[in-house]
Amino acid sequence: MTVPPAPAAVGAALDPAGPPPPGRRGVARRLWADRNGRIGMVVTGVIVLGGLAGLFGLLPYDTVAQDVAVRLKPPSMSHPFGTDQFGRDVFSRALSGIFASLRVAVVSVAAAAAAGTLVGVVSGYAGGWADAVVGRLTDVLFAFPAILLALTVISALGRGWPETTLAIAIVYLPIFIRTARGPTLTVRNAEYVKAGRVLGFGPLRLVGRHVLPNVAAPILVQTTLAMSWAVLTESTLSFLGLGTQPPQSSLGLMVADGRTFLTTEPWMLVAPAAVIVVLVIGLNLLGDGLRAALDPAEDRS
Repeated sequence: MTVPPAPAAVGAALDPAGPPPPGRRGVARRLWADRNGRIGMVVTGVIVLGGLAGLFGLLPYDTVAQDVAVRLKPPSMSHPFGTDQFGRDVFSRALSGIFASLRVAVVSVAAAAAAGTLVGVVSGYAGGWADAVVGRLTDVLFAFPAILLALTVISALGRGWPETTLAIAIVYLPIFIRTARGPTLTVRNAEYVKAGRVLGFGPLRLVGRHVLPNVAAPILVQTTLAMSWAVLTESTLSFLGLGTQPPQSSLGLMVADGRTFLTTEPWMLVAPAAVIVVLVIGLNLLGDGLRAALDPAEDRS
């Protein structure tokens, strides 16, 4: 004799989105428990605090004012990172440069993530000619090296941090399209999505309730990793003179200025280069920790 399923079981078979994702506290706890995630959180947090100090002007010295009386001074108690050829405090300029790099990285990656997720979900769920067109366009963008594509956009638009932001957003747009499209292709053919269509649920409800929750985790991890790449790209473009323009401080600009004095005053190059390295490593470790914290296979609770 076959026992009919309970109503709750029928509902779960028709309209679940798979196992529920861990809550915010669960993700934070698992992120902190992961060694890479814990180190990434601490390192990134310290760097971000330095960038906020640059944003709100909580700096020991003016980043633009010149003082030739103290030019090219080695690191000391009053100038932890020394001074540059114009007598400007390298530590203050590094903090301001962190803000400049994070400003470009955050805005560009946020724009690429929002647009890429939307396009990837729509193309993956709709399929057909729309998915084919989006796929070919992303293939074209992927055919260009990232830095070459960014240089092309900046050459067409001009120099400055807004142009750099747009260029980096365009470079990373296809990455987020692919990241969102993959899970969408899997979920759209799931049994509970088919059951939702039979019950008359519209595409917006199915996408909002089933597709987006499955896309959120990989997009979040990809966003963290893209932030580190965006910092490197912004520093590279500023180093080439195409990103943040003087007299504003930028980590890439500081590295470009410091290379001239590498043999005599190495702190001018070492300090901003070390900040870039630490920031990129911290963001990568944070992304790796997020991947582990959001991976259902890692959930043993």
